Amino acid sequence: QAQLVESGGGPVQAGGSLRLSCAASGRTFSSYAMGWFRQAPGKEREFLAAISWSGGSTSYADSVKGRFTISRDNAKNTVDLQMNSLKPEDTAVYICAAGTVQAGTALEYDYWGQGTQVTVSS
Repeated sequence: QAQLVESGGGPVQAGGSLRLSCAASGRTFSSYAMGWFRQAPGKEREFLAAISWSGGSTSYADSVKGRFTISRDNAKNTVDLQMNSLKPEDTAVYICAAGTVQAGTALEYDYWGQGTQVTVSS
C-alpha cells in the first residue's frame, strides 16, 4: 500500500525558515512526479510546488516563488520543501502528493499524505 508521510512542520516566527520532508513507501515513487500543497482552515487546497520524477523540472505557485524550493532524493524516496521568509499567511497544513504528471492541480495527483501543520506567528 502506497504511503506518504510528511514531517518538519511546527511553529516559526515570521521571516523564519522551515524544511518539510515527505517520505514515500510502498511503491517506487522515483517514477512519480511529486507535489506540495497546503490547506488553511476554511480555504481550498492550494498548489505550492511540483517536481518531475527525475528532479529536472520544477514549478511553483506565484505566492511562493522565490521563497520555497522543492527537491527530491529518489535514492531515499523523499521530497523536501525548503521554506524561507515565512509569513503569517503561510500558516496551513502542508501536504505532499504523488502523481504520474508534474501538475499544478490536485486532481492530477493519485496519492496523498496526511499533512503537517505549519504555524507562522507575527
